Amino acid sequence: MDVRIFKIDKLNLGFILSDVDVAFANAIRRIILTEVPVFAIDDVIIVENTSILFDEIIAHRLSLIPLTTNLETYQCPEYYKEELDDESKIRCQVVLTLEKEANDKPVVVYSGDLESEDPSVVPVYDNIPIVKLAPDQRLVVEAYARLGIGKLHAKWQPVSSVAYKYMPKIIVDTNKCDLCGDCVAACPRNILSIKNEALIIGDLLRCTLCKACEESCPIDAIHVEWFNNQFIFQLESTGALPPEKIVDFAAQVLIDKSKKFLELLELKETKKKEKEEEKFSLD
Repeated sequence: MDVRIFKIDKLNLGFILSDVDVAFANAIRRIILTEVPVFAIDDVIIVENTSILFDEIIAHRLSLIPLTTNLETYQCPEYYKEELDDESKIRCQVVLTLEKEANDKPVVVYSGDLESEDPSVVPVYDNIPIVKLAPDQRLVVEAYARLGIGKLHAKWQPVSSVAYKYMPKIIVDTNKCDLCGDCVAACPRNILSIKNEALIIGDLLRCTLCKACEESCPIDAIHVEWFNNQFIFQLESTGALPPEKIVDFAAQVLIDKSKKFLELLELKETKKKEKEEEKFSLD
């Protein structure tokens, strides 16, 4: 297996995954979506709410605010509760409070108004609007954020998007190609061009495998294929975790699942042999 990163910043990560099959690539994608833990508000106590919105709507809005996550300090119950006799020993919760009042003019309550007991677990963005208070309206909230995974609820998904596609392969028959330019005009991503009396293929990472260039060629001089063992991955983090941390954690989850599967297979095989030996001794 080989990994080559072609794009990385605070929220985005793009990499090429090689020498694996589609089942492995899809397993990574599904684990990123469903099994990488992040913080999200799970329980909300509305102490006072005289705004125009119902308590349930405010609680729902609070739950969808992405929170920064510290996996070094906190443990996800879904991963550790089987290992501990007392589930209360798992540290997975942070309390956030909000108290806002409009006096003589309207006030917008933003995610930045939430105050956390732990500075490492705070809203990723402080400009997400929660509710607009009219004069003399007040909102007092106590919210409990906990670690969770996406398979339980979408609010615990660490990414806003994650997708992969096959690595494209564009083959040009130079003996047939007459440089008519039809394929260049047909390409929706503008990755083809004609320079110095030759058809130039640009950034293959932008190719969508639509085959518009192939279908537009009247002399069948260009073909679009793909590599079955190479995939272009792109993901966008919500900001709860760095994108590289998300992929690293997902890979570790897949490793742990594989180890557990092999252990169960070995255990099953051992039990099968014991039954056969027991049967043989009785005979």
